[in-house]
Amino acid sequence: MMHRGGLLLLSRYAECLFWLARYMERVENLARILEVTETFVRHGADQSGWRSVVQINADEERFLEKYGTATAETVLRFYLTDRENPTSISASLFAARENARTLRPMISTEMWAQINMFYNRARELMADTPRPSDVSRICSFLKEGCQAHAGITEGTFFRDQGWAFYSIGKYLERGDQTSRLVDIKYHTLFPSVADVGGAQDVNQWHAVLRAAAGYHAFRRVYPSGMTPASVAGFLLLNHSFPRSIVQSVHQIETYLMQLGSGYGLRGANTVLEHLEDLRAAAMDQTIDEILARGLHEFLDWVQMRFLDVADTMANVFWRVKDTG
Repeated sequence: MMHRGGLLLLSRYAECLFWLARYMERVENLARILEVTETFVRHGADQSGWRSVVQINADEERFLEKYGTATAETVLRFYLTDRENPTSISASLFAARENARTLRPMISTEMWAQINMFYNRARELMADTPRPSDVSRICSFLKEGCQAHAGITEGTFFRDQGWAFYSIGKYLERGDQTSRLVDIKYHTLFPSVADVGGAQDVNQWHAVLRAAAGYHAFRRVYPSGMTPASVAGFLLLNHSFPRSIVQSVHQIETYLMQLGSGYGLRGANTVLEHLEDLRAAAMDQTIDEILARGLHEFLDWVQMRFLDVADTMANVFWRVKDTG
């Protein structure tokens, strides 16, 4: 139980808020990854693009055991409708609603109503086996539902410890998923040396920006050109773009400091220590240095650091291992 000035927050509520935010962010970002992969494959990438989705989510063993071959149909089923897959959109939406149900004493009526309706409508929309031609329509609906949840939460949720735990979960998941979106480009479409910066390469980075809702923001920073390095640097290291890794790390650090100094939760300092390597890597490198050392290796390392922070949150604040 956590407290400050007589206000109490049960550890189980802190955990539910952390995971509610993560699951909703995961749904939106996975929808973006599926949509951009379908676009890549439709515009010339080979079918191995679908397998890369499984690989970057570390689901290869579970997927291959059940489906064998990574095709558009099997990957879409695995990530959209397969409730037995804990990383699927269907499973994530169910888990988000169950966390919201537990949080009914804390969240607004509007939050609960929206997530409940969103869940039920998503079930109807994904009742049939999804086809590649359905991806854009389904993913657009999922993104809009998640954005409606984010707006209602922003406008109605009380700003106490609970908000800090919710925000840490959101930005932790967001940073992790941004790294995976950029990794999709690396795994699926990394061109030959001769093709780097070519028309197809640029068009594919263009699609990645749109998948991250970053195209117009990128154009404000780079109005006259687009290179793979500038796009990767923008998505990873831009301090003003809300989905960049560096911005996610900054927000996590801010809310952890709030829990520590504002609410007297000493465990926050332990989590901050585990965040330090990630903060230093995000703040102290240029994109050219990252590319020279290996973009994929950097992204893989970032994902492991985010996992470490999530594990530490669980150990410090609700004393169970993170299994999400």
